[in-house]
Amino acid sequence: MSKNAVGIIGSGTVLASFALSILCFYQVAESGAIQVNLYNFFTVDSLQVDFGFLVDHLSVWMMLIVTGIGFLIHVYSIGYMHDDDGFWKFFAYLNLFIFSMLLLVMGNNFLMLFFGWEGVGLCSYLLIGFWYTNKEYGKAARKAFIMNRIGDLGLLLGIFMIFQLFGSLNFTEIFERLPTMRLEAGVATTICVLLFIGAMGKSAQLPLYTWLPDAMAGPTPVSALIHAATMVTAGIYLIARCNPLYSLSPEAMQFVASVGLVTCLFAAVIGLRQNDIKKVLAYSTVSQLGLMFVALGMGAYASAMFHVTTHAFFKALLFLAAGSVIHGMGGEQDIRKMGGLRKAMPITFWVFLIGTFAISGFPLLSGFFSKDEIFAFTYANGGPLWWGLSGLGAMLTAVYMCRLLYVTFFGEFRGTKEQEHHLHESPLTMTAPLAILAGLSLAGGFLNTPHFFHLNNEQWMAHWLSWVIPIQEIHLDAATEWTLMIITTSLAVAIIILSYFIYGKKSNLPVADAEQTGLIRVIANKFYVDEIYDFLIVRPIEKMSKIFHYYVDLQGIDGIVNGVGTGVQKLGAQFRKLQNGNIEYYLIGMVAGAVLLLLTVFLEGL
Repeated sequence: MSKNAVGIIGSGTVLASFALSILCFYQVAESGAIQVNLYNFFTVDSLQVDFGFLVDHLSVWMMLIVTGIGFLIHVYSIGYMHDDDGFWKFFAYLNLFIFSMLLLVMGNNFLMLFFGWEGVGLCSYLLIGFWYTNKEYGKAARKAFIMNRIGDLGLLLGIFMIFQLFGSLNFTEIFERLPTMRLEAGVATTICVLLFIGAMGKSAQLPLYTWLPDAMAGPTPVSALIHAATMVTAGIYLIARCNPLYSLSPEAMQFVASVGLVTCLFAAVIGLRQNDIKKVLAYSTVSQLGLMFVALGMGAYASAMFHVTTHAFFKALLFLAAGSVIHGMGGEQDIRKMGGLRKAMPITFWVFLIGTFAISGFPLLSGFFSKDEIFAFTYANGGPLWWGLSGLGAMLTAVYMCRLLYVTFFGEFRGTKEQEHHLHESPLTMTAPLAILAGLSLAGGFLNTPHFFHLNNEQWMAHWLSWVIPIQEIHLDAATEWTLMIITTSLAVAIIILSYFIYGKKSNLPVADAEQTGLIRVIANKFYVDEIYDFLIVRPIEKMSKIFHYYVDLQGIDGIVNGVGTGVQKLGAQFRKLQNGNIEYYLIGMVAGAVLLLLTVFLEGL
């Protein structure tokens, strides 16, 4: 097909899915959850699995995000990938990615969820390694695939335990029976921790996070799809869906919050010293996901889903705007070779500015509302220490995002003459989705305004999700909430202003890799986590593989097979000498055989 036809079909299918999701949304609003069992998938003993869907207030919300943001990314890809030879294949993979994610969020049982879960893992492998002729990109794809399998083992074990305990994998049956069951101490905790291990792999939490920055090897629309609308949000959805289970285990929730907080801070620190425009955004995603898990661990499930929503808006915007920059720079991704791009790419600059301010928590933008809600719950349920540490992660976000904005778009251009000549604004197919996402990043926070704003839509999203996720009350008075909001907002605005004077000037550029020393060098090299994994895990496995290959495969298995063949050959060569053509020898053989037969009969008679 022509590229125009491929673009229209690929984007049109997702647009149709978005339209149907809107219809589902209104149907759920009017009549409640929709459950459809298409057919019995298989039955083994007492295990009966239906190929069925559950479209309730939580899943339909995720459907809107997946298809809505996914459609904009598809349209953007028409312009971004137009000159690529694998254009049709790229759209086929993107469509399969959306399909898998929808299967994940719409499935009415854990096995359907697992099919979608594995589907997005497969699609991420295909898309991260899309330019597979580059060996490093192929390694990045394998890394993502293998690291996700580690987490998926935990999820699978959790599903096995759930079936053993409840005799069913259906969400509705499990959660209806849960209040009447007396679970043994530690059982709920074990199940929740195993499910969370799956979420750690898919949503890139410590120690299974290193695949996500490497996923930047794929084309930029892939980065936006993985980081904003699909894949990484699957772990958040899983825990939000299983909130009745997690509410039974304070220990598991504490574990979720702790891992989330450490990941949030760790990734934010690494993001401070990255110079690849997409790597900064990648570590930003890891950090923001950590913040969402802090919210889940504090019991603020609706707040985590709210931040999933706003994050989808501004992170898709930032990745696609970064892709616009890369497109305008002819493939360059190092921000040290950019600068002053706001003049040549004004639309990209303004949307990137909006995305940066939104993720930094600038007042009344989307990230301001969702982060403030998480901080309020963190203060109420975890105390000042948890609030301070999670707030520190948010402040670091503002620092590295403002650094990225100012170094890229302000000052003088620092690239080559050829790059400067190549500079241009992106086509309409790329800028139109950016404009829509910028609008969502500006206004998306009003989906769930706090009660003390006294607006008509206060906590609208929390009330919408309350059919699946119980509303968690914040036990803070209005004065305390205002104080916390003023503190975090003031710090965010101060960082935005201060960062301009540090990074917006020509004299304060990121230093070259060779000039980095001490702790700065350690941070720039991502605390050498990849090197540690390589030394402790990858190299020993490769060496063991070589040993097994030589001694077990070549010397052992091949040796036995080849030895048997060689032995038969040699035996045949010796027996062949008996066939010499002399009748006398044949007669002797016949007589000897007859004598042996007679002896055998005689001896048996004795």
